[in-house]
Amino acid sequence: MQTLLSLSIALFAGLMLSRVAKLFKLPAVTAYLVAGILVGPYALGAFGVPGMGFVSMADVKSYSLLCDIALGFIAFSIGNEFRLSQLKSTGKQATVIGIVQAVFTTLLVDAVLIGLHFAIPDKLPLSAAIVLGAIASATAPAATLMVVRQYKAKGKLTDILLPVVALDDAVGLMLFAISFGIAKASMSGKVDVASLLVEPLLEVVLSLLLGLVMGCFFTFIERFFHSRSKRLSVSVTFVLLTVGLSMMKFEVGGIHIAFSSLLVCMMLGTMFCNLCDFSEELMDRVERWTAPLYVLFFVLSGAELELSVFSDMAIIAVGAIFILSRSVGKYLGAFFSAKSVKCDESIVKNLGITLLPQAGVALGMAMKASALGTDGEIIANITLFAVLIYELVGPAMTKNALMRAGDIKPEGKTSARKQDVNPS
Repeated sequence: MQTLLSLSIALFAGLMLSRVAKLFKLPAVTAYLVAGILVGPYALGAFGVPGMGFVSMADVKSYSLLCDIALGFIAFSIGNEFRLSQLKSTGKQATVIGIVQAVFTTLLVDAVLIGLHFAIPDKLPLSAAIVLGAIASATAPAATLMVVRQYKAKGKLTDILLPVVALDDAVGLMLFAISFGIAKASMSGKVDVASLLVEPLLEVVLSLLLGLVMGCFFTFIERFFHSRSKRLSVSVTFVLLTVGLSMMKFEVGGIHIAFSSLLVCMMLGTMFCNLCDFSEELMDRVERWTAPLYVLFFVLSGAELELSVFSDMAIIAVGAIFILSRSVGKYLGAFFSAKSVKCDESIVKNLGITLLPQAGVALGMAMKASALGTDGEIIANITLFAVLIYELVGPAMTKNALMRAGDIKPEGKTSARKQDVNPS
């Protein structure tokens, strides 16, 4: 009963606040995140009544399976942006931008934070500065995708944005693994080549390979079903199966083998949309089926935001510098890389802003960095502070950038009740 009450209250709060957000012309994602804070441990949950909101962080994390599933479906949907017919026009540009802006952001944030380390070594250890640079490269595909869907964004910027976000996370995972290895070496004095180079490369390659195999198997099985409901059920089955398989972890000859569920599910969607003739229609049906799941995902993400980080002024100061340097890195990295591959001016000026949202991937990196002990706690707190700010303002900035680029038309989309009404 408590579980159902908590989830229903979370869903209800998210939906009601989305009506308020609409009045202020804010994306629904922002409303869901704020709703999460209101039903989380620092507001409604603080009364300690089981079932009435989330009473503790442990309570929020007990629903992590829902978040894993939602991220799987989000990544599956992003795979739809890698259709070969579309990549012929944007593939090269997206690849260059995705790699360059991620690397540039990491280097810039590293330079700023390492300089800050020498100014306040007791507040920001060197290892934390190095790892935070890599975390800065990560972008939140979920928030970006939801803004695109809510406003039915369509145009040159949208066409290149989602592939860039997908590549950004692949590059970010490798940058993090390398930076994490360097950080551990700086603390222990030992260089572990396996964790520095082999393991991150294996994670990316094996994740793509697993997604490729599952995508081919999915397309093969789909042929045996003809009704829309059965095909939808098979689609859901394979996304759940792929998310489950991507959680595997094992060790071979001293090398830790793991998978990225985001990359695996992106590859699943990529293979399916290129091999299946009716994939576009089926992807649309899956998107409608998962709408409530996405609302819950963002409300849970909001509830998970750690507001206690505001109690430490050092974290706020370093976090503010991290946010500023990351924002500059993302904007300039996207600006110059887009200009170098001769993108449209609307892309050059606005792409960097759409890459600012940050959430799940960055938090996952921060949790892995907890292995650094006290330095890991500093990394986690600064990342939590940045995610809180980025998640609350990032979706609105993404919406505004898409509007300036002309990908979002000024109001007037259809609603379920009548036509020529603002989108919900």
